[in-house]
Amino acid sequence: MKAWEKYFEVEKQVVEKVMKVNKDAIIKAANLLTRTTEKGGLIYGFGTGHSHLVVDDAFWRAATPANYVALLEHSATGNTEITKSYLVENTYGIGRIIVDYHRITSNDCMIIISNSGNNIAPVDAAIRAKEKGIPVIAITAVEYSNYLTTKHRDGLKLKDVADVVLDNCCIIGDAAVEIEGFPMKVGSVSTIPNIFLQNAILTQMVENLVQKGIEPDVYYNGHMAFMNEDFACHNDKLVDKYFYRIRNL
Repeated sequence: MKAWEKYFEVEKQVVEKVMKVNKDAIIKAANLLTRTTEKGGLIYGFGTGHSHLVVDDAFWRAATPANYVALLEHSATGNTEITKSYLVENTYGIGRIIVDYHRITSNDCMIIISNSGNNIAPVDAAIRAKEKGIPVIAITAVEYSNYLTTKHRDGLKLKDVADVVLDNCCIIGDAAVEIEGFPMKVGSVSTIPNIFLQNAILTQMVENLVQKGIEPDVYYNGHMAFMNEDFACHNDKLVDKYFYRIRNL
């Protein structure tokens, strides 16, 4: 079996495990998102380092809810000056500032993504959210997090603070494939199950709302909107609805 085939096989196994392990937690998280949306609240996604990719994936995106907000702190995402971002995401106070600056309230909720669940900023954001009565959904690797020495001075990891924990079942070290003659594994694992989990709870939220007789705000694909005036009008109305509530829309 070629290395790429091994990678596909490992990733498939992780995703299948994620589905089995998280069935109850997915429903709990989706119910939380449903209550938030019913109240007119916003769903804030936050992740530092490569976890911000999961947040980017759901923001202003085809087939995703319009009340999803990407909290992208550029100094901590690693899009630029990436080695500095590691220091920023492990600086006390950053997470607290983000929650306060964006005026997140108890009518809203947060999805915080951290594979290790061990960096300071995501943990601090979760702690601050809980102080303000903001529900927190964590997407993290539970076994990996348990394996790691705690960084936070309060002895907490993300999974210890969140109201609902979604386990991405990531392999310790976040690497999939051993290659003979090479000293380390290659092929990162965590982003794909993280995105699966986030899309799963957002999708279930939409079904929950429809079953309650509530029409959720969901974007059409931009290309479909280009070809269909009604779809374009629908998307434009959603942007107008949320433009002054979502800072980076």
